[in-house]
Amino acid sequence: MRSGTVAVIGKANAGKSTLVNVLVGEKIAIVSPKPQTTRDAVMGILTTENYQLVFVDTPGIYKSKTYLTDVMMKTTETTAKGVDAIMFVHDGHAGVSESDIELMKKYLSLNIPMIIAYTKTDIMPKEKIPEDAKILYEAGVTCDVYPVSARKGRGIEKLRRAIVAALPEGEPLFPEDVVSDKSERFMLGEIMREKILLKYEKEIPHGIAVLVTKFERGGGGVAEVSLDIICEKPNHKAILIGRQGAALKEVLSFARRDMEKFLGCKVFLTGYVKVKEGWR
Repeated sequence: MRSGTVAVIGKANAGKSTLVNVLVGEKIAIVSPKPQTTRDAVMGILTTENYQLVFVDTPGIYKSKTYLTDVMMKTTETTAKGVDAIMFVHDGHAGVSESDIELMKKYLSLNIPMIIAYTKTDIMPKEKIPEDAKILYEAGVTCDVYPVSARKGRGIEKLRRAIVAALPEGEPLFPEDVVSDKSERFMLGEIMREKILLKYEKEIPHGIAVLVTKFERGGGGVAEVSLDIICEKPNHKAILIGRQGAALKEVLSFARRDMEKFLGCKVFLTGYVKVKEGWR
């Protein structure tokens, strides 16, 4: 049996979390089209009779501007050094830049088995794929490149087999029924944050945090969840709440539906918006 940890590394918005969710077959990490969606290292675990893959989805590599992003980047760097393999996720649709090549070579220099998942191939000309692979090879990026489309499910099985082959033989690291290292409480907060990222524009989503203050499974198949949405400015609070509370009600309803799918029961959800300037 092969078993090991795989750091999922790449620039912000490369499609890391979406790809991990598809590879694991479960929604482990939240996704949105905005950078900084992933803030913590989140494990997604796939176990079969022949292998166990422990994906560690890391925050996207992003130019640091706040203490929060400093911590996120440190999380990514630390994770990359303590794994059995690295899956570097590259946005194929965006082309190949010098900074992409520098990042890939940086992680190759760790001397950890690395493969490149070349994503978003469903929204780009197919002839660009071999052209970019040639650019990478000639620049000294010598690891294998696997074109995939997480949205269409293309190339996923071939990529999965390559990851398995890169791992050492060994016993499973987690019980076979475990799919993530995060608690239900953590995931409920992440679901709420995902819906805010999807609903609100511009700087509002990046300036918020979600704190689950209450999570109880009661009788009758109902879970009670209460949470605080922390923002940085009073005018952000006004936007989050909306006219007569309409925006907040809508996003809470949006989140509640996903929470019910996740928990497998009815959810009574309450949310409050609070201002804490400079929390990041």
